[in-house]
Amino acid sequence: MNNILQLFKLIRLPNLAIIAVTQLIVARFLIEGNTFSTLLNDHNFHILMISTLFIASAGYIINDYYDIKIDYVNKPNRVVIGKHIKRRPVLILHSIFNFMGIILGAYLSWWIFSINLVAAFLLWLYSNLLKRTPLWGNLTVSFLTGLSVFIVYLIYFNNLDFVMMYAIFAFFISLVREVVKDLEDIEGDQKFECRTLPIAIGTSFTKLFLYAINILFLVVVFFATKDWNIFVSYFSTLSLILFGLCYGIFKADKKGDYANISKFAKLIMITGILSIMFIHIRILS
Repeated sequence: MNNILQLFKLIRLPNLAIIAVTQLIVARFLIEGNTFSTLLNDHNFHILMISTLFIASAGYIINDYYDIKIDYVNKPNRVVIGKHIKRRPVLILHSIFNFMGIILGAYLSWWIFSINLVAAFLLWLYSNLLKRTPLWGNLTVSFLTGLSVFIVYLIYFNNLDFVMMYAIFAFFISLVREVVKDLEDIEGDQKFECRTLPIAIGTSFTKLFLYAINILFLVVVFFATKDWNIFVSYFSTLSLILFGLCYGIFKADKKGDYANISKFAKLIMITGILSIMFIHIRILS
């Protein structure tokens, strides 16, 4: 029983739940003609969701596999591999999860097969190399986060504008969160000679980069939102939230501060995804 609980911890079960709920909400509220009843009987959507969760789980596993030493410094309570589950079974599980995710994607379409294959490779490359380089690792995770939203479109092929808007939203918030996590983990990353963005350019310039990303995010939303009623409420609310996020980043100077900002960014992402229901009421109904 303990091994099962540790496995759930390893594959980040709460994060997987967020991915699944996000895809469900996108399919229900951004795709015309879908209801919860139709989705319940839509086997293609079920397979898409399961394949995404397999790929994401494999990504979390390989990330922790390569980060054992760093995690003992940054997050010792989170270490599972080598402490609760042996390394070899973990690698086997990683391979099985990737295989299942790719094969299920192939069943759906050539596009989804290709995306799952690329995602599996990028998650391995991220864990093995990119996360130890300035910005490239952050961009990779953020791109894959947005892709997990966009991939729903590849089953239904309608309402591309709305799906893209939320994929972009997921990308930007994920990017902010990933860079904040690098600020949080700077001690362990420095010890093991990782060249993350805060280590490469310093904390002050990293904060300036985060402010710039938030401003760019608002600019993209400004030009992407076509409905004026949605724009006024969505843009103004988002502006206030991002201002609060930037203020928190400005005031932060300790590991605990950055941990709280990271949690706040995750909350923003969850709230933003839930706002899809508001978009549905205002636009699609």
